[in-house]
Amino acid sequence: MKKKAALHNLGCKVNAYEMEAMQQMLEEAGYETVPFAPGADVYIINTCTVTSIADRKSRQMLHKAKKMNPRAVVVAVGCYVQASKEELEADEAVDLVIGNNRKKDIVKILEEYEKSRAEEFVIDVNHTGEYENLSITRTAEHTRAYIKVQDGCNQFCSYCIIPYVRGRVRSRRPEDVADEVRRLAENGYREVVLTGIHLSSYGIDLGTSLLELIKAVHETEGIERIRLGSLEPRIITEEFARELASLPKVCPHFHLSLQSGCDATLKRMNRRYTAEEYAEKCGLLRRYFDDPALTTDVIVGFPGETKEEFETTRAFLEDLKLYETHIFKYSRRKGTRADAMPDQVSDEEKGERSAVLLALNEKNREAFENRRAGREDQVLFEEYVSLDGRDYYVGHTREYVKLAVLAEENYANQILSVRVGEERRQGILVCRRQF
Repeated sequence: MKKKAALHNLGCKVNAYEMEAMQQMLEEAGYETVPFAPGADVYIINTCTVTSIADRKSRQMLHKAKKMNPRAVVVAVGCYVQASKEELEADEAVDLVIGNNRKKDIVKILEEYEKSRAEEFVIDVNHTGEYENLSITRTAEHTRAYIKVQDGCNQFCSYCIIPYVRGRVRSRRPEDVADEVRRLAENGYREVVLTGIHLSSYGIDLGTSLLELIKAVHETEGIERIRLGSLEPRIITEEFARELASLPKVCPHFHLSLQSGCDATLKRMNRRYTAEEYAEKCGLLRRYFDDPALTTDVIVGFPGETKEEFETTRAFLEDLKLYETHIFKYSRRKGTRADAMPDQVSDEEKGERSAVLLALNEKNREAFENRRAGREDQVLFEEYVSLDGRDYYVGHTREYVKLAVLAEENYANQILSVRVGEERRQGILVCRRQF
């Protein structure tokens, strides 16, 4: 009888990719993957530690797994393991801990655990140059595939623990990326998203660059869209923007991490650019692309952020008019420089500042989407849904604007021309198929 493995992922797209790679390895080894519910023989939780809330969710899912089947093997994998190995080893709900750069060995480690009950498989990721070579041939999504091409980070932003749990920059070989993209295209995927812990650093250890990788992926027959994960502003140069604009498969959708629009806050964060420089990078992309979707992350309530500094950020974002801004309340992380900084901001103040930026984000998002009204657009349709009692197919434009069209036939995994309307159903713009 096949052993049943249930997997649950927490955290970023890189984690999601690694979880899907582990799932495929388990299935190839004869495991049956089942829902995260009672009845599994093995529960694998791919943990996250980017915030204290992520830590808590990781612990909660590990304990939930043990309650669902006390006799099952509960496995903690990933970033929270790297940050809190001793704590997890002492947790009676956890049978096995596996750190980063050991996920590729999941099948072998489970076999070793059965034989010897060894409980800990964690290496020092801060002293390895090895890229953990995982791969996938399919994903949970049926149209778009996220592909991990890079791991680690050398930036050491003062609030971030990730360089300590992911190690230094390590890049995947371009030929391995190209092989995976080709297999995904052969399996029907139309769009790929290149992701990494610090994607902009891709290739610095291999003597190549992210731009060269994008050009190589662009040559893959069957792939019609290429998106990029989060980028650092400094990678956006005149050459970078011009070259990307010359590649028709590259989507005009760019996530440039900001974190603050105030130079004093950026300096305390160790972000290594100014607000003015960030705005210049946005201007470069807008020069080479027609109304691109620019999105970002902002942290509110960073230590020492005064009301005046926050207002500087708010005004900066209002002037910049980005498509979407993801707002995060600063979370203290033990072991980072920001944790020891004076003038910590209260949770109440963080909440108030978050609410202000969320309202601004909603205004900017609707303004950007409303500009699409009346345009002809290309949509990759992904799923069949019911909106207000009627059946639609929903997908995304090249700018990653979600659109819906009446489900008159099966549009799944098709890229179709539509005319964008002004009507919304459950917040999604409705469009009309162009014949």
